[in-house]
Amino acid sequence: MTIKVGDPIPAATLNILKDGVQPITTAEIFGGRKVVLFCVPGAFTPTCSERHLPGFIERYADFHARGIDVACIAVNDAFVMGAWAKAQDVPDGMLMLADGNGDFTRAIGLEMDATKYGMGMRGRRYALYAEDGVVRHIAVEAPGEFKVSSADAVLAALG
Repeated sequence: MTIKVGDPIPAATLNILKDGVQPITTAEIFGGRKVVLFCVPGAFTPTCSERHLPGFIERYADFHARGIDVACIAVNDAFVMGAWAKAQDVPDGMLMLADGNGDFTRAIGLEMDATKYGMGMRGRRYALYAEDGVVRHIAVEAPGEFKVSSADAVLAALG
């Protein structure tokens, strides 16, 4: 079942690259905070690298000014997410979350089969906003689109 507004963020452990691979739980990420989590189908892929992540980098200060943390997630490993963060000049404070086995992605029902592209199981492109671990807004893209999950679209939805 796909996660929806009002649902709690499920318990899961993700990874970040910080002095080596470090586990981080969804409780640590979302507990007591306002967080925008956006998912890209893959680090270093065209739309993800040219539009999705750059938009959140450009608007990072706008989210921060509203007291909102920003996190990017992909079904990639922590080393890939770390290299992508470095290549894209991701600001300090923006979490680059690795869901290497796709456990979190499956738990929220937003996986997609990208095997025909040689990419295996990946996460659908989406953005969600949560307060203290409860989803308050979610925007999931239709296949092949990039409209509702951009940084600008999320800021507009949050008012």
